[in-house]
Amino acid sequence: MPTSDTVPAAPVPTGPADAVERGGGAVGQGERDARQGAVGAWLRFLRSELRLILGRRRNQVGLAVLAAVPIVIAIAVKVADPAAGGDDSTFLNQIAGNGFFVALAALALEIGLFLPLAVAVLAGDSVAGEANVGTLRGLLVVPVTRGRLLAVKYVAMVLGALLGVVLVAVVGLVAGAVLFGLHPVVTLSGTTLGLGAGLVRLALVVLYVTAYLAALGALGLFISTLTEQPMGATVGIIILSTAMWILDSIEQLHWLHPWLLVDHQLALVDLIRDPVYTHDLSLGLLTDLAYAVVFLAAAWARFSSKDVTS
Repeated sequence: MPTSDTVPAAPVPTGPADAVERGGGAVGQGERDARQGAVGAWLRFLRSELRLILGRRRNQVGLAVLAAVPIVIAIAVKVADPAAGGDDSTFLNQIAGNGFFVALAALALEIGLFLPLAVAVLAGDSVAGEANVGTLRGLLVVPVTRGRLLAVKYVAMVLGALLGVVLVAVVGLVAGAVLFGLHPVVTLSGTTLGLGAGLVRLALVVLYVTAYLAALGALGLFISTLTEQPMGATVGIIILSTAMWILDSIEQLHWLHPWLLVDHQLALVDLIRDPVYTHDLSLGLLTDLAYAVVFLAAAWARFSSKDVTS
């Protein structure tokens, strides 16, 4: 019969609070690691998508075309007859006195065709292009959820659009500086801003144009989910964008104008007033946001139920 001396000592019980603390710490660390791993995977996917966008030859050619426009504008104004200028309130007619306006003139000209065309190409490649070359199904097997795929495609598209807008602005500034010099900026209100303040206004113009392109990209992403032909998606986006610009120019359709994405985009000139006239700018940003929300939701609804066979 065993005595108390031979009975092994029972382990000291651990209190519930200690168990919860240790277990909670392990679970919390695991959750943090999982979140960090998910964020890392998302960023790797985004970097891969950006490398793909920048590595395509047609996109590189597109960037070269975007950069060529401000150079052509600067040279054309340089060789033109200064006496043929006219109203000094336009960006083009202010270039000869300050190369700063080359960037603004280029952005105002390219917002109607070249920049939307660049976004249309990116949008056409985003989903329809992947389906066309047979890599879309492989991306979803990785595994990548359809929501994450659309999010990465859209963010990469917006960053690509931002790159194009920044390129136009920077090349315009360089071309203007070389041919005309950079000086304090005379605003459309007649006041004068220092060059530094003028560059801040230009940065705001870049962001405003990018917001418009982001909204157009959301529309393009939705169209890209409807087809497996990237060229068809690209052409469709360009047709819609051009049609909106045409409709917005017809005064008899003024009732339709507030519903068009392009209606307030030329309000970018209000950023070169002193003080800044914010009414049309605010309406433009609200329109951009509305289009982005509606068509991103439509793209997700379409793509989440789409039968991906290739």
